[in-house]
Amino acid sequence: MARIAVSIKPLHPDGTVCTHAIKPSGKPRDPDSGCTGRKNYQVVCSEHGDVGEPHGLRVLAEPAQTAHRDEHKKAPAATTA
Repeated sequence: MARIAVSIKPLHPDGTVCTHAIKPSGKPRDPDSGCTGRKNYQVVCSEHGDVGEPHGLRVLAEPAQTAHRDEHKKAPAATTA
């Protein structure tokens, strides 16, 4: 059985994933990086892809992440014969 990962991806205002180092304000640490800052946070499941709508704050995305992970725990395990 494959391991399922449920993560939170930070997004730029245009919806692309942000991998830049940022300040607590959400602005890039390196002003020459081309990063426009983080606007939203998307919960992403390795099995289902994007889960719900993006959240404006990471702290608001965390309950959705936990809830989706709990759904996987409740689902019956697939049996192999």
